[in-house]
Amino acid sequence: MGKHDDGQSARAEQKVPNKVYEAELFRLQAEMVKVQEWVKTERQRLVVVFEGRDAAGKGGTIKRITQYLNPRVARIVALPAPTERDKGQWYFQRYVEHLPSAGEIVLFDRSWYNRAGVEKVLGFCTPVEYRRFLHQCPIFERLLVEDGIMLRKYWFSVSDREQQRRFKRRLNDPMRQWKLSSMDIESITHWEDYSRAKDEMMVHTDIPEAPWYVVESDVKKRARLNMMAHLLSSIPYVDVQTPLVELPPRPAPRGYERPPRDQTAYVPDHSATLL
Repeated sequence: MGKHDDGQSARAEQKVPNKVYEAELFRLQAEMVKVQEWVKTERQRLVVVFEGRDAAGKGGTIKRITQYLNPRVARIVALPAPTERDKGQWYFQRYVEHLPSAGEIVLFDRSWYNRAGVEKVLGFCTPVEYRRFLHQCPIFERLLVEDGIMLRKYWFSVSDREQQRRFKRRLNDPMRQWKLSSMDIESITHWEDYSRAKDEMMVHTDIPEAPWYVVESDVKKRARLNMMAHLLSSIPYVDVQTPLVELPPRPAPRGYERPPRDQTAYVPDHSATLL
């Protein structure tokens, strides 16, 4: 693989006009609400895995997907570094407990593929553990699919040039500095190591039952629309007719009187200081 991630076409670098982006994003989000209702009604289970380099746009895409969804139905799973207890378990064990039950959607902001990426590149796992992962992962995913879970896997592909630009923005933005970790810095110096690890990972885990889909993400807005549209096209959902809800007539007052305001601690009107 060369210096840049492969597949970065000229078309994928074209920006989407804001008006077009906002309209299509809202349409796709409305369809995601339909998917949610279908999953809940039909008691389906959907898992979406988001992987890719640091600053590739995974989090922003997840945020747009879930913006109008019910958090009781659609959950985001972003696990911290494993504890000592986690390290003593079967590798996939800590992920299994986060899999969806009937009627649920789970979006993994990074997943079990940490072992094939950061753990492998930075030496957080042994060569034996890494090889065991490459062997077991396709088996694990086939078991999920065989049991009826819809599994979708997306790799967000960003060029080194664009990743560097996003890192610099994070470094100079106090609202985003928390996004720039020591692991992110490591990813700069290990760019080609991560490329080789990704290539090997896909050779072993791009299986018919759960294929990988690459999202070109140098242009974030285009990547979000492309990923969401593809996800929707891969799910056999239908528009579920939900029961109509009607507001009942408000009953007539029956003598209730609200306690005096000075008996309750109210939040100060901060907005008044802005006018």
